Amino acid sequence: MTYSNPHTHGGYSAGHSWYYLLGGKVLTPKQIRDATCQSGYQGYARDDIHAADRKAEPQRSATLRQFREKFEADLKKDLRFYRRMALTLHRYRKQRGTPETPVCSDDIHTAMSLKHNHLVNGFAHLILIDELLNQQGDLFGLW
Repeated sequence: MTYSNPHTHGGYSAGHSWYYLLGGKVLTPKQIRDATCQSGYQGYARDDIHAADRKAEPQRSATLRQFREKFEADLKKDLRFYRRMALTLHRYRKQRGTPETPVCSDDIHTAMSLKHNHLVNGFAHLILIDELLNQQGDLFGLW
């Protein structure tokens, strides 16, 4: 399943650099998380996560928790960078405004779109892992 972003501007989703070039609003992490959750997207590492889910206990839970720690740490880094880029974009727009006839996007627009997509994947992975960790195998360890 692909991620479907409900937030669009000028025909582009928040995962595209032209969304920001054309003046699309900077989404909050909560808005990105909620849209990711609603989309059902499971992230680029979904196959690895599902493979870990098929392991026998206690390896299953341990591996899923290791994935969770890694993706949570990655997401925290991405959130810090996203906030910095959002501030940079705000300053950029204040200084230059939105172009009447855009030709191409600047690095800040590309950075925002890429970091948005990193957040989508981070949230998707954590949502999937939490769902899997909340499921309990049968009492005899048979899936």
